[in-house]
Amino acid sequence: MPAETPVRTLIAPAEMNRRTGRFLYRFVLVLTLTGFTLTFVFPLYWMATGAMKSSAELADSTPTLLPQSWHPESYADAWTNVGLGHYFLNTLVLALGAWLTQLLVDVSAAYALSKLRPLLGNVVLGMMLASLMLPVSALLVPMYLTVVDVPLFHVNLINTPFAVWLPAAANAFNIFILKRFFDQIPAELLDSARIDGAGTLRILVSVVLPLSRPVLAVVSIFAVVAVWKDFLWPMLVLPDEARQPITVALNRLSEFMPANQLLAGMAMAAVPLLVLFLIFQRHIIAGLTAGSLKG
Repeated sequence: MPAETPVRTLIAPAEMNRRTGRFLYRFVLVLTLTGFTLTFVFPLYWMATGAMKSSAELADSTPTLLPQSWHPESYADAWTNVGLGHYFLNTLVLALGAWLTQLLVDVSAAYALSKLRPLLGNVVLGMMLASLMLPVSALLVPMYLTVVDVPLFHVNLINTPFAVWLPAAANAFNIFILKRFFDQIPAELLDSARIDGAGTLRILVSVVLPLSRPVLAVVSIFAVVAVWKDFLWPMLVLPDEARQPITVALNRLSEFMPANQLLAGMAMAAVPLLVLFLIFQRHIIAGLTAGSLKG
């Protein structure tokens, strides 16, 4: 019988058999998890409880963990006084439109690069991935000039949802994730579909997409979150106040809103993304790891 390959671990198995080793391991694990949890949760707690403080308490130089006097009506005031519902609707329209356009463009591009294998496909993929190395600020000017005067069509998209939807459509990171997943789909399935008379589009819709639900969920979540939390680009291309998403609107209205109502608006703006993450966190992990290992 061949000798078993020793497993290399951070802590030697002999140390884990000792009481001191187990105690140190659990202590460091709990300490690390607690530190990371507080790092991510405390800002959310501060924002949610700060909205229920009075403006005078927020302006006090001595911060308090709990409100001295509770003002939960700040949430209702922030919603009604500045019309946050309208800006929520604007954000929802932008997020859904960007999600649809991104799925159409990214799925098509990834499918072509993975299964159709066009000429110079690897070069195209390499250029897409190279764009991820560029800072967002370096792309603002060419993107803005593009939406001001769309090449070939010569249409100005400023103050229209397409100014947000079209730049969000081509996402190199999502294309890479989708292509990696599509590469793991056996070619035999596609060949069987071709023998049955299915065309390229029919194979994509009937074979590839049903098998790609985990990674499609990941791409969908990334698309919605990216547009929902974006601030700089919507501020540039949507100068009309009536068309702005909630992130831009809160920044503009911060001069006229009390501090507690501003925090209440920020907290309400973060709730949809938190709920989305809590519901689909398993899909995110499953989609990112799917196709990474071959059985």
